[in-house]
Amino acid sequence: MRAQYDLVCVGNAIIDILHSAPDSFLSEHGIAKAAMTLIDEARADHLTSLFDGAVLAAGGSAANTATGVASFGGRAGYIGKVADDDLGREFTRAFRAAGVTFNTPARAAPPGTARCLIAVTADGQRSMSTYLGASTLLEPGDIDDALIRAGAITFLEGYLFDRPEAKEAFVHAAEIARGAGRQVALTLSDTFCVDRHRASFRHLVAGHIDILFANELEILSLYETHNLDAALDAARAACPVVVVTRSDKGSLIGAEGATIEVAAAPVSRVVDTTGAGDLYAAGFLYGRARGRTWAACGALGSLAAAEVISHMGPRPETSLKALAESRGLMAA
Repeated sequence: MRAQYDLVCVGNAIIDILHSAPDSFLSEHGIAKAAMTLIDEARADHLTSLFDGAVLAAGGSAANTATGVASFGGRAGYIGKVADDDLGREFTRAFRAAGVTFNTPARAAPPGTARCLIAVTADGQRSMSTYLGASTLLEPGDIDDALIRAGAITFLEGYLFDRPEAKEAFVHAAEIARGAGRQVALTLSDTFCVDRHRASFRHLVAGHIDILFANELEILSLYETHNLDAALDAARAACPVVVVTRSDKGSLIGAEGATIEVAAAPVSRVVDTTGAGDLYAAGFLYGRARGRTWAACGALGSLAAAEVISHMGPRPETSLKALAESRGLMAA
């Protein structure tokens, strides 16, 4: 049966709070540069009070990918947990306004809706302090089986892969998708996630994943090597398609016995790297759902990543469909 959605994402439902800051701000307030640090609610409240004039966006890694697919003109669904509070209602409103199907029932607070406080420095690096709140409480019962079956590809976010219930939800979603003849993709999300769950990730990749996304550091960490070729070989032995993003070096796609190199799309100035990997995945998976070649999928991913790093915030400000059409990338 033809898929109703190009992509259905499962991930951490988080409000992003973005603030431009000098490096001295990071030092003064103990924020680790270019890293993601988990914080408690008290720390989140304190940092929120310091983020004057911040940009608010309905975020989360897989959520960014879903809105990217919608910007390409595709259809996306999302499964993630918010609380029944002001931030949760704002997440739901903004997400649906972006054209993404989102019907996961809100949870009675506390804990509150998750937030990610992102300090963006002049070099475009993002330093994230994340309070996970209600987002981590996703469990198998929250997985909408009908929505998963309706998606050409199910996309799982590594940031969510922590509690046993969330791991069970991942496996459940993957099994439903595979049973319906659909594909399953996973992003490793962060070396922090890989270091915490290396064995479980390897098991998930080998048993349930068709397309694996990672940046260079994540794939090296997953297979405990300093050699990228060795890491790629190990990943391809476990998973049919492996995509490794490498910032301005572009990306590598390991598929069907070949390694395809994709150049990074040019960008005049890097403003904020928040969402770069998420939007790359959006372009790649949109292309895959529409039957494009691997090289074409990579080109769409690079285009989307270049757009999002050219401005503040993790979501496209320009129609990715129009942008791709102007570059001749939407032809079948």
